[in-house]
Formats: sequence, structure tokens, C-alpha cells
Amino acid sequence: MASDHATHEPSDRTPGDAAHQAPGHLAHHAPGAATHQAPGDAMHPAPGHPAPGHLTHQESGRAARPASRSFEDFLAEGAAVPTAGWDFSWFEGRATEARPSWGYAVSMAERLTGADAVLDIQTGGGEVLDFALGRLLHAPPLTDPTHAPPLTDPAQSTHPRAPLLTVATEGWPPNVAKATALLRPRGVAVVASPEDAALPFADGAFDLVVSRHPVRPHWREIVRVLRPGGTYFAQHVGPASAFELVEHFLGPLSEGQHGARHPDRERAEAEAAGLEIVDLRAERLRMEFYDIAAVVHFLRKVIWMVPGFTVEAYEAQLRSLHERIRSEGRFVAHSSRHLVEARRATPAD
Repeated sequence: MASDHATHEPSDRTPGDAAHQAPGHLAHHAPGAATHQAPGDAMHPAPGHPAPGHLTHQESGRAARPASRSFEDFLAEGAAVPTAGWDFSWFEGRATEARPSWGYAVSMAERLTGADAVLDIQTGGGEVLDFALGRLLHAPPLTDPTHAPPLTDPAQSTHPRAPLLTVATEGWPPNVAKATALLRPRGVAVVASPEDAALPFADGAFDLVVSRHPVRPHWREIVRVLRPGGTYFAQHVGPASAFELVEHFLGPLSEGQHGARHPDRERAEAEAAGLEIVDLRAERLRMEFYDIAAVVHFLRKVIWMVPGFTVEAYEAQLRSLHERIRSEGRFVAHSSRHLVEARRATPAD
């Protein structure tokens, strides 16, 4: 991923929007902030690897920063860090973000159990789906095998099974390649599909559709590919996410921009398309940046937060924010997330 790669993003994206190509969260939690952490939410895919969409879990909080470093040194460092790939360990000790209480990746794994056909929309690099499938395949038995009846049918196995069919879509070519390499060993087919195109699947093809941080949910397409009684389970970016940071660079945003992606609006759109909302929860989550290099790298990586961001164009705002961080020790913003679980009605409903 190049440092200035806006060409792959939709041209109508609202400043401050976040989507699946970027880190969904920074580190595990801000020092001193409440974590709101669900059981199992801090579990990592493997020792030494961060859970999908988060930076490395951080026990000690802020790492020490030499006081003698200049503003120019920090800018040069933030501008030089590669933005390619999904290794967020560089942010450790430099930026943190609380996690939603529901633990989306773990909850997704739970819903994969028993599903026959699953679609992950806008999978990004496939990390969240890979984590969920990996957790499912290493899950304990559903029942105590010492008291289970003899098996006459493999489908009666007491162990959780992966779905019979799992498909993922992705629109950005570098992520298509990355997701394919990651998910193919798990038997997942990755389909290149533009974000704004109709889903290339038959009506009623899936009983579970999942998505983490879609650019925008296309509700009628979601309903179309779900079987009657099927479930949509997703985590969306909510309204005014990290707008404290965005407005520092862009100035006050409009009321409409602040209200975009509101969960109440999405509820109405989902219901109008034919879904019944089963669960809808929203949280605002504390973010902290401990030096200006972390801000620079974040804005280079999450390019739609401040469209057209460059160090040169925003040097004055960066300098004032650098002085604020030096004075106060951190810059605090708040991300916004909501969990959506919805069901397509059956003919009997």
C-alpha cells in the first residue's frame, strides 16, 4: 500500500469514514481507560500476533519517548513508516484504542458453528475471517464426548465444524491477493467484487452473511443473498468516528457529516429492505495518540480520515498538535462502532 493511494477509494467517502482496508483499532486499550472487554476478546490468533483489526496488546501503556526529539524528527519518522500490509506493531506504545465490549471476531466464530453457507462481505485482507475460522476449528466439543452416543453419521460429530461453504468478497486488488493467500488454506473462496457492485451470487445462497467495517452496507443485496431465516452479523463504523482528530485538520464538519452512519438510520434502512433487527449496540471508544509520528502514520494509512493528507499540506496543524501532545502527554479522540445482528424473515413470519 503506497503512502498516497487514494485512487482505490470511493470518491464520495465522507471525511472521517473508516472501512475495512485500514486498522479497525489501534492497541488494545488506552492506559487508565475502561476496557469494556468481553470474555475472550483479548485472545490472539497465535502467540505474538495481534487479534485481527487491533494492534499488539499493550500491558504497560505508553512507551518512553526521548524528550530531545524534535518535531521534524517525528514527522520524518511518521512519513517514512511503510503503510503496506497489516502489521500494526509499530504503533505499540504510541497509540491505543479501546475495544468494543462484544468482541466481534470471537462472536463471529460462535455464529459460524452450525452455519452451512457463509459470506464475508469486504473481507479486507481476510484476517478477521481467518481468526474466526481458526478459533472455531480449535474450539472445545459442543458436548461431553464421554457421554455422547456412538456416531452413525459424521454430521453428528460433537466437535464444532466449519461451514460447508465459505466465500469472501473484496474490491481492492492488493487485498484480494492477500486474502486469497491467507484464506485459501482454510478452503475459503475469495471473489474480487467492487464495493458498489451487486453481489455476484444467487438469491438465497447463504444462511449467514458477516462483515466488519464495510464501506457501506448494501441492505437489499444482503437480503437478496440471504436465505429466509438467515442472519446478517456485522460490526459497522458509527457516526463521527475519530472526529476530534479529523476536525483538528479540517475544521468543524457539518451536522450531516456528524450524523452519517448513525445506527438508528441503519436500522431503518435495514428494516425497509426486509430485515428484522435482532440486536443493535453502539459504543464510543477512547483513542490516544502519544506522539505526532503516530498521528502522521495513522492519517497516511487511514487515508479517508483527512482526504489528501500530506505532511507538507498540514504542517501547521501537525505542529500545533505536536505541541499539545508534548504539553498534555497525549491526544484523545473517540472512535464509534456498532454491532448489527439482523434476520431475514421467513414466509411463515
